[in-house]
Amino acid sequence: MLEIQTEDIRPGVALIHLSGKLIMGPEAASMELLVNTRLDSGARHLVFNMAQVKAIDSTGIGRFISTYGRLMQVQGTLGMAGATKVVRQSFRVTRLDTVFKFYDTVEEAMAAIPAA
Repeated sequence: MLEIQTEDIRPGVALIHLSGKLIMGPEAASMELLVNTRLDSGARHLVFNMAQVKAIDSTGIGRFISTYGRLMQVQGTLGMAGATKVVRQSFRVTRLDTVFKFYDTVEEAMAAIPAA
């Protein structure tokens, strides 16, 4: 099961807390819906707090690829904060760790967002 909580940090910036497993099924679909809602409401910079993500599969990684593509179209950014070793390894195996920006903490990820 995946739990998702969102905080609007400032206009155009959202922090999304994920907890649980980001795997095939309704969990991944709920994340996509949330991201689309955030983008439609004007968010251009998303930081995902990954500290509580226990597992991710190709479907979960695919959701991030899709989100990244949408953000690139609007000159946005996507940061991943606090990813566990197992999550980082999933991105490393697919070589996507060279595409996505990983940060040790939410604060570091927030500091990397360009000023409005």
